Amino acid sequence: MGLFKSFFIGLSNSTALNELARKFGPSLGANKVVAGETIESVIETIKELNQKNISVSVDSLGEFVNTKAGTIESKNKIIEVIHAIHEHNVDAHISLKISQLGSEFDKELAYENLREILLEAHKCGNIHINIDTEKFASLHHILETLDRLRGEFKNVGTVIQTYLYDAEAIADKYPDLRLRIVKGAYKELPSIAYQTKEEIDQNYIRIIEKRLLTATNLTSIATHDHDIINHVKQFAKDNNVNKDHFEFQMLYGFRSELAESIAREGYNFTIYVPYGDDWFAYFMRRLAERPQNINLAFKEFVTPKTLTVVGSAVAGAVAVGGLIAGVASLFGKNKKKDNKDEQLHKYEGYNKSNQAHEQVNGELFVTPDFDNNQKSS
Repeated sequence: MGLFKSFFIGLSNSTALNELARKFGPSLGANKVVAGETIESVIETIKELNQKNISVSVDSLGEFVNTKAGTIESKNKIIEVIHAIHEHNVDAHISLKISQLGSEFDKELAYENLREILLEAHKCGNIHINIDTEKFASLHHILETLDRLRGEFKNVGTVIQTYLYDAEAIADKYPDLRLRIVKGAYKELPSIAYQTKEEIDQNYIRIIEKRLLTATNLTSIATHDHDIINHVKQFAKDNNVNKDHFEFQMLYGFRSELAESIAREGYNFTIYVPYGDDWFAYFMRRLAERPQNINLAFKEFVTPKTLTVVGSAVAGAVAVGGLIAGVASLFGKNKKKDNKDEQLHKYEGYNKSNQAHEQVNGELFVTPDFDNNQKSS
């Protein structure tokens, strides 16, 4: 599936398409994956989810921030959400990217912006702040920033992308921090990351299991794959892992019925809820994680309504739509084969994971942008 992932990652990095999507967001289907464009709308969404015993991680969307003024605006928006969470007394925390805060051009500025956000969050009931991981090139700076802040703040954590070879070592470094465990949403080189689904799944399971047995803070298991969810449930039961030591996470708009069902079983559950108009890159990475969502993209982006709204940008929209349609067609031809392969490998990853445990054991554990291996209910 490398072709599909590269295709959508390429779209996510297009400044022109991001600007177009920002302008015409609602008409292009943004409401399928984003909880509105205002703080009021996201607070209403949080309240609705809280009524179902589901917590929320709020992502104030923002990419391509390359000016100091832009970083200040991003910081202030995040602080506004923190204040709203506190004032409305809802169960939610914050996810952010330090590239929103200036890390791409001024690392010290990003650090100061993030520190100010953490101070405000501490004042507002010690609301948790999660530093989302991004492309591998930014990982060193993210961890460096986390290391500078973790001594001063207890309400900060980050994401472990388990397609990286170094994922386990990174997770082992932070047993006392709240971590979100994901597979990874960016296209990385074979010298840096596992490339096959089987290898990534194995590492994902190993890291989750190890952390459940050794960590002293919450582990957030971000996946839509019910096989993995069931595996984690059974592992926790077999090893007497308290439900308070972990939670499941899913993305807003994906597998809502399954999320509510898991929450009703008494498991901690969080929905990752993005809001704002800077939604296009976020959605493209979700498609990159799971190409089966191409059909959704095609239906949302290429409709008579879309073409009418875009107007003068019709040519560009049609071109993108044509590319998506082409990939969708190619995917359709391979769908039967993929489904067959998926059945053949359904539990293979878990068996290999257990073998790896036995080989490396003595430390039985193995160490967010999300696994989006969503399977139909």
